[in-house]
Amino acid sequence: MIYLTAKGISKTHSAKMLLDQVDFSIDSGDKIGVIGINGTGKSTLLQILAGLQPPDEGQIVTGRDVTVRYLPQNPVFPAGCTLYDYVVGQNRTPDNEGTLKGDALAILNRFGFSDPTRAVDTLSGGQRKMVALAGVLLSPCSILILDEPTNHLNGEVVAWLEETLRRRKGALVMVTHDRYFLDRVCNRIVEIDHTHLYRYDSNFEGYLALKAEREAMEEATYRKAHTLWRQELEWIRRGAKARSTKQKARIQRFEELDEKKAPQRDGTVQIRSVSTRMGKKTVEIDHLCKRYGEKTLMQDFSYHFLKNDRVGFVGRNGCGKSTLMKMIAGEIDPDGGTITRGSTVRIGYYAQENEPLEKVLQTDPTARVIDYIRETAEYIETPEGTVSAAQMAERFLFDGTLQHSPIAKLSGGEKRRLYLLKVLMEAPNFLILDEPTNDLDIRTLEILEDYLQQFPGIVVSVSHDRYFLDKTAGRLFAFEGDGRVTQFEGSYSEYLEQHPLTEEEGAAGDGPAGNGRQEKAPRAPRTRTRRLKFTYREEKEYAGIESEIAALEERAAELDREMTACASDFTRLQELMAEKEAVSQAQLEKMERFFYLSDLAERIAAGETVTEEIGE
Repeated sequence: MIYLTAKGISKTHSAKMLLDQVDFSIDSGDKIGVIGINGTGKSTLLQILAGLQPPDEGQIVTGRDVTVRYLPQNPVFPAGCTLYDYVVGQNRTPDNEGTLKGDALAILNRFGFSDPTRAVDTLSGGQRKMVALAGVLLSPCSILILDEPTNHLNGEVVAWLEETLRRRKGALVMVTHDRYFLDRVCNRIVEIDHTHLYRYDSNFEGYLALKAEREAMEEATYRKAHTLWRQELEWIRRGAKARSTKQKARIQRFEELDEKKAPQRDGTVQIRSVSTRMGKKTVEIDHLCKRYGEKTLMQDFSYHFLKNDRVGFVGRNGCGKSTLMKMIAGEIDPDGGTITRGSTVRIGYYAQENEPLEKVLQTDPTARVIDYIRETAEYIETPEGTVSAAQMAERFLFDGTLQHSPIAKLSGGEKRRLYLLKVLMEAPNFLILDEPTNDLDIRTLEILEDYLQQFPGIVVSVSHDRYFLDKTAGRLFAFEGDGRVTQFEGSYSEYLEQHPLTEEEGAAGDGPAGNGRQEKAPRAPRTRTRRLKFTYREEKEYAGIESEIAALEERAAELDREMTACASDFTRLQELMAEKEAVSQAQLEKMERFFYLSDLAERIAAGETVTEEIGE
């Protein structure tokens, strides 16, 4: 059953085209992951699907009795409301008055909130995201739309949410950069790439292979078309005139080839900067203690960082990870113990909440991207030599237009990328990354992971992203409550294998949030959808058609030379003219076939599908 169909959707934001005549559909069994680099319009697409933002063109058609729930990337709460009031207020209907109170308390308890009367204003960013999640998960709906549902969530909650969404009945559309989460939850990936949508009927792992296949097909098609263009250009230069219908058609095809552009590819962030040399002494933590009110965050914690250390910190939200990072960076003081920093240590602190960037905006709401970068330096040394602030901004995908745009108009992901650039431009040798995966697109994360593996210094990460920690940390410290912080040698996946989540912590239950009682009912479809693909004969023909056209073009040129040489031999000239006509006709037919196969190849590369009727 199709729940929602979007036809010909276009959207422009701040003079930038985000979506251009795209189509989108949501079926009852779809679990869709929407991906793309920051600023391409992922959140905008979700808002359009949720009915919160109208498209500039096109229409959204929703099925009868289809209900939609939406989780924004940055939830906003009424001032002074309590956890209970918010969750109940999001879900109250005439039909659930009798059960809503118990369901609300149950799901809040599932997320670890023992006091439902607590004010939302007093919660951390991760805790607020969990309250918002509780609000959208509580009541059943046909389509659940989630924008960055895993941001700020600890590993236990992410594991529970993963299982909940896998078992949930109904459609799901979400934006997330958690690659393990995408791989285990989604059965379809939709990529936004240069204003177009590409559909892949696969999880994230399958998407990687299918995208590579699509791009290879696009490149091959373009190379073939460019070869034909060069051949047709020679024909045009020889003085081709539209004397016949066939010649007119050939000239028109040349013009179409002339307008054909190379496949567009997303730019990639280039992270290259020089770190400051570090001496023998790094950062030494001895008997550290910290409390907030009655809560002990850490008690007698000690660790001396080693050169080239790759350390990860894990634990539940609110356990004190970010507090420890701020103490290491010197932003807050411990209650007891000492933190000693070597004289050559240069700390680069990438905070969880873009705090330094937000302070700039509070001081100057019109601050531009390039001005923010120039605050650090007008020029920076890299392995390639001296690079200007503008050039560094371009390496982080801020082109000339974006560099002179107000920071306030950037997307959440673009702001995070800008903040990351600012931190790296300071040439640190001790990097502190507090939730670096929040809002960064997958491609940027992959490049950042590669950069950190080669980084000539110490890297300390706080993250709930299992994939990121597996790539960047070989030693973990786990906050276990009551001030205990334990050391673990190994990757995060190895840690989880040895410290499995309990059923209460990690499994989806039978309550309203997990929809545990709902199982997928088998359906007997009357149609089936398959990916469009070449037949064996078409694939073989497409691979060789370029050389066949080239051979015909060469034979036509030979015939022209022969006709010139035997102009006085009328009999031979007649034979050559007849053969030339046959060759021209064969060339025209081959070109028509090439255009058909090229179009088919582009549709295959775009992931187009066909629906076939099947028996009952």
